[in-house]
Amino acid sequence: MKLYDSGVFLLNGTTIVPEDEAGKELQDKKEQYKTGTISYDILQAHNIGEDKENLKIKFDAITSHDLTYVGIIQTARASGVEKFPLPYVLTCCHNSLCAVGGTINEDDHVFGLTAAKKYGGIYLPPHMGVIHQYMRETMAGGGKMILGSDSHTRYGALGTMAVGEGGGELVKQILEQTWDVKYPEVIAVYLDGKPNPGIGPQDIAIAIVTAVFKNGYVKNKVMEFVGPGVSSMSTDYRNGIDVMTTETTCLSSIWRTDEDTEQFLKVHGRGEDYKKLEPKETAYYDGCIYIDLSQIHSMIALPFHPSNGYEIRELNANMDEILHEVEEDAKKLIKNPDLHLNLWEKVHEGALYADQGTIAGCSGGTYSNIMEAAYLLDGKGTGQDVFNLSVYPSSQAVMMDLVRKGAIEKLIASGATIRTAFCGPCFGAGDTPAHGQLAVRHTTRNFPNREGSKPGNGQLASVALMDARSIAATAANGGRITAADELGYEYECPEYVYDPIAYEQRVYQGFKKEDPDEELVCGPNIKDWPELPELNDHMLLKVCAYITDPVTTTDELIPSGETGSFRSNPMGLAEFTLSRRVPEYVGKAKVVMNYEKERKNGGCPKEVQKILEKIHSIHGYEKIDDQTIDLSSTIYAVKPGDGSAREQAASCQRVLLGGANITVEYATKRYRSNLINWGMVPFVLNVEPDFADDDYIFVPDIKKALDTDMKEIKAYVIGEEIRPLSLAIEPLTDEEKEIIRCGSLINYNRKLKER
Repeated sequence: MKLYDSGVFLLNGTTIVPEDEAGKELQDKKEQYKTGTISYDILQAHNIGEDKENLKIKFDAITSHDLTYVGIIQTARASGVEKFPLPYVLTCCHNSLCAVGGTINEDDHVFGLTAAKKYGGIYLPPHMGVIHQYMRETMAGGGKMILGSDSHTRYGALGTMAVGEGGGELVKQILEQTWDVKYPEVIAVYLDGKPNPGIGPQDIAIAIVTAVFKNGYVKNKVMEFVGPGVSSMSTDYRNGIDVMTTETTCLSSIWRTDEDTEQFLKVHGRGEDYKKLEPKETAYYDGCIYIDLSQIHSMIALPFHPSNGYEIRELNANMDEILHEVEEDAKKLIKNPDLHLNLWEKVHEGALYADQGTIAGCSGGTYSNIMEAAYLLDGKGTGQDVFNLSVYPSSQAVMMDLVRKGAIEKLIASGATIRTAFCGPCFGAGDTPAHGQLAVRHTTRNFPNREGSKPGNGQLASVALMDARSIAATAANGGRITAADELGYEYECPEYVYDPIAYEQRVYQGFKKEDPDEELVCGPNIKDWPELPELNDHMLLKVCAYITDPVTTTDELIPSGETGSFRSNPMGLAEFTLSRRVPEYVGKAKVVMNYEKERKNGGCPKEVQKILEKIHSIHGYEKIDDQTIDLSSTIYAVKPGDGSAREQAASCQRVLLGGANITVEYATKRYRSNLINWGMVPFVLNVEPDFADDDYIFVPDIKKALDTDMKEIKAYVIGEEIRPLSLAIEPLTDEEKEIIRCGSLINYNRKLKER
């Protein structure tokens, strides 16, 4: 694998010419050749604005699951929605198996169905399919764009540029507004050669994520898969690579399409959705990743990130060094001093053993993955010891053909258990390992505690990501980590036969069939959003969490798993904010919220009064009216927002009266967008953070600052001494500035309606 240091020209889809080696004729036409990418045509076709650099995108369809759709619809309702103007698919794949919260989960599903009837949506009931598999099967197609409230919204292998964003961006589409984004850089992912036997999509994905995550090579850029190697893999296989591009922090992905793409769509009854996509004769890319697929070996991503990848043969050859490094890195992430990752406990007779295996979800539960896993386990057993294997086909349609082909029978006979379509193992709501155990999973993520353990309760488990093929080989070896590409076998996957009968029997198809008289059924836990204040002239922030980790994931900002049972209750869910990372945060934020309530009611807590008196001592602010200052909480984190698109990572701070985040940089666009849509100011630091936990930060004239270039926003740390602090806000659109002024997207849309 090679990462080019500069941009490249791609000639005829096959010849890479680095920019610094290109002739004058190519270099002189660089701007013209930027329009030669697949990405350019799709983005401009969906751009309804006249500016080709600052895009205003309208999508062809949107989708969300039962962790997010209630909040999205509630936001849209508060903003005056009357119907869904584009196909909106509501799936029930994230909490359909949770046994927490009594009727809460099914209450939300009833809400989803009645919302689909009222506003004209498409409703996929529980156990029928995971969100992204259903979209692949029924919605994605050549040249389309789809927006989802899940970070793994990726359908590039089918010719669709798909984007995962927070719920606020879906609300904008429902209200016929736009997704606003600066035209992104486009990175060519040039695939050459062919994967070797035993190599699956997760092996290739882990290799890519490992190569580009830490250096930010594709951050907020589009990955465009080109080259002859694309056609060496089936489209089902490509889907498994594509969905993992999210873990690189790229903005979206797109692949060149071919006859196999066309056949995939024909098999699914949508041949008309095929469109041949390929770069023009000459195309310029802002970077290039060259991959010889024949050089990819069986991979493992060790705790606690998909980018922590190693070849399994490398792990086995250097186990002492690698496991020691992983355990040392874990010490920086595990905040409970009584807990320690000890992978050495899993080493027996020189080999690393896992306690559990899972093949599931949008990345692992696909037809070809499970078929090959069944082949490898045919006539073998997973053993009678601790190791266990669970398999979750990604949809009922996939399940039906696996049954017909005998794959399910082979897996059951091996000792594996078969589950329905469910995303739980990916985010801690299914198959949580025992304390101290190591799981190997073909799912999308292995962040700390994402598998469901609770360090606050003295629990720690861990996950390593592997491909379904190596997981099956590991299962056949009783849990001994085994590389499938070292087994020396050949396998040809039988052709998939898609049968939509289960969907025809159960899926509610309500697009363009909205019924305004339909009653929206709200269970007792479904609550409206609380009123959120508009931005005042000046901000006073109290630092209620100070996080110095290199990256802070959305799972740390708002844990997944059982917390999802409160997803439709804003204040109930907010109780879990930062609970696994900064458990004292909620208590601190509530104190600030109560202080501000007291101020609004005419009083003023002594602590706040002292701070206000110090503000009055600052030159130029001696006579400032205290009523023009709003008090709210803030968090400081070096690089927050890697991971999920769930807007709750921001909204939970906001309902606790969070006013801003202060960072060195944001890990993803989607987290920053979530902050903006919830009326929070996304500050970045121009200097080293000269403040600490529990400090107060005064940001004067914040409303006026939004009308400047925002590169230098003066602020003050109000401690024993008053110290200046230099903040900035990266560019915002006019609409984003107004959303922040209004205090939330809901408030902004209410104002629009009043006009």
